[in-house]
Amino acid sequence: MLESLQINSVATFCSTGVQIDGLKPINFVYGANGSGKTTISNFLATDNPQGLYPQCGKQWKGESELEIIVYNKQFKEDNFKRENIDGVFTLGKATKEEKEAIAKLVEQRDQVKADGIKKKESLDKLVAEKESLITDYKERFWKDIYKRNEVDFKEAFKGYLKRDSFMQRVLDQEETTDDQVESSDDLKEKSKTIFGEVPLALDSIQEIDFSKLHSTEGHAIWDKKIIGKQDVPISKLIQHFGNNDWVNEGRTFLTDDEDICPFCQEKTVTEKLRKELDDFFDKSFVEDTATVKSLYTEYKQEALNIIHSLEGIATNEKAKKNSKLDWDKYSALTKTLESQLNSNVLKIESKVKEPSRQCALENLASQTAAIGEQLTGHNQEVAKHNKIVENYDAERTKLIASIWKTVVHSERPSVAEFIKKRDGVEKGISALTKQKGELLTEWEKVDSDIREANKNVTSVQPAVDEINRILKAYCFDGFEIVPSTEAKNSYCIKRPDGQLAAETLSEGEITFITFLYYLQRANGGSSESNVNTPRVLVIDDPISSLDSNVLYVVSSLIKDIFKNIRDEEGSIRQVILLTHNVFFHKEVSFINGRSNGCNKTHFWILRKKSNITSIKDYEMTNPIETSYELLWREVKEHMDETGRVSLTIQNTLRRIIENYFKILGKMGDDDLISKFPTKEEQDICRSLLCWINDGSHTVPDDLHIQYEDDSTERYLDVFKNIFKHTDNMGHYEMMIKMPNSKLTQNPVIQS
Repeated sequence: MLESLQINSVATFCSTGVQIDGLKPINFVYGANGSGKTTISNFLATDNPQGLYPQCGKQWKGESELEIIVYNKQFKEDNFKRENIDGVFTLGKATKEEKEAIAKLVEQRDQVKADGIKKKESLDKLVAEKESLITDYKERFWKDIYKRNEVDFKEAFKGYLKRDSFMQRVLDQEETTDDQVESSDDLKEKSKTIFGEVPLALDSIQEIDFSKLHSTEGHAIWDKKIIGKQDVPISKLIQHFGNNDWVNEGRTFLTDDEDICPFCQEKTVTEKLRKELDDFFDKSFVEDTATVKSLYTEYKQEALNIIHSLEGIATNEKAKKNSKLDWDKYSALTKTLESQLNSNVLKIESKVKEPSRQCALENLASQTAAIGEQLTGHNQEVAKHNKIVENYDAERTKLIASIWKTVVHSERPSVAEFIKKRDGVEKGISALTKQKGELLTEWEKVDSDIREANKNVTSVQPAVDEINRILKAYCFDGFEIVPSTEAKNSYCIKRPDGQLAAETLSEGEITFITFLYYLQRANGGSSESNVNTPRVLVIDDPISSLDSNVLYVVSSLIKDIFKNIRDEEGSIRQVILLTHNVFFHKEVSFINGRSNGCNKTHFWILRKKSNITSIKDYEMTNPIETSYELLWREVKEHMDETGRVSLTIQNTLRRIIENYFKILGKMGDDDLISKFPTKEEQDICRSLLCWINDGSHTVPDDLHIQYEDDSTERYLDVFKNIFKHTDNMGHYEMMIKMPNSKLTQNPVIQS
């Protein structure tokens, strides 16, 4: 069944168009000529609406699309502007048992389809649940994984920067994730190398050999007091004054050819003194002082070399963009080492000048070891870096995989929760899909059985007989429809003398026979296979050019269809009736003694203003009322509203009595009065008639006239008794019990 229609951007429908929602099994659309009814019917009749009506659409309710059979001007032109009319297949000479068997098969097919619709609804619900689940977790993964790691690992997420692809990558990763993951900090450090510019190979630093430096620092000479020979006579004097180093220094100024003392500048130097000084500063003393001087020279040079090497390393590494050296630590260590080296050099220099002094050099092993660690660490990082450079693509791929493993691992509970829920829903979807497929297979089999059964019992003749029966019943005896002799399973229209009548029929005759043909098509099929298929009828102004008496015939035929729909009988599931004729609308919508609808009925009014069509929804309330019904509504509203005084009630009662009794019943005032059994009641009736005539033909002056509410109520009782005593109480009760229209504040169309 159709659930809604959207008509946009065509004819008088603007770009926003009209939305017809809540379509029921029986639908009435009233609209004046030119308001858009034919546009709606043409749209529904089009096999390919996207071509002619690209902005229009229709929604089906809980089932596959049904066949739509449209009656409008185009239907008449398509079927009655040629000599041969396509035949309509209906159940012909089928036995009662055959018809019952087919009916049972149709019922079985309908039940299978109903079960299929329920399965589809359940399936759609699960599919929607799955989509909602995916949407929720898609946002969660995006927030908890991508956004949280975007700054550090965005490069690894490239190619997955849309929520759909990102979620799929998370799920793919979960299938391969194990518990062995790298720390986030390590991955960040690697990312700096791999995700920056394409890295180039770096040079390692040649490590410095501090062994010679340490060997000199550990020499025993520094703790030794270098002094002369003790058994020489002059040694006592030198030791007494403690000027060993001073004497040794002065001795260097003695020459072989002079006897002037370098200390007192007197000629006191004798061979004996020379001999004693030479003996005091013996070979051992000379060797030791020579060793000190040699070590001093070597140490000072080595220190200079080391400082120069360290400064060279600093200069080279500063020029490198991606140096792995810890600059702060390296700088502090080298400055400290340089200071310590200078201190040791000064100490050794003092030892050279004063060999007798002990010299405690600083041990630089820990400092040089720290510098060595910096250089070794740098070289190790360079080796790692160069390994990455050598195999950059593989390392980049490996890093990305490690990043995904780590970031997904942190959200494994959420991912596992989603997979569990998704798998559960998909299991249900799979089961329902299978069941739906099985029902479809069953439906196709039953439908095939129906088509096979129809082949033996369907015929175009019953449709011919029924159309001719209705034509004769309503005095259309100047023509009839007969099977064509020129084309199989088709009709033609002939006069009693055998002449073809298609070209000589009046417009009214064409309209009537066309509609009768349409009704046969609505209840039958265009072929043997679709006699029983469910369908939707769209009927657009079926009484155009018809006489008023035929209008009742058409109305009666359509109401028979409505009855079958309400009773859920036959293959017609829904009717959309469009008309501009108020009287026809009123007649065809008056069903089971009431004009307002039931829960299977819906009313609309199409209106056109400034050449733009709009639609008003009245739900189950019939917006088309006659003047006579409005009079009764006035009476009912007066009776329902306690204390209400109406200045028009007299005129209302008069018009009802005139319409019903005087015009239709041909009864005068005396006739009505005489129906009352007693003289007293007759006087009261006469009083009522005088009251309503007086009140409806004069203009009341509120300054002098005041209506008594109890008088009005008494007269309403007399009004009711007129119907009672004339045996028309059934009409009174029908009219007075009609539900109040919901249109009290809405425009009312009157006939």
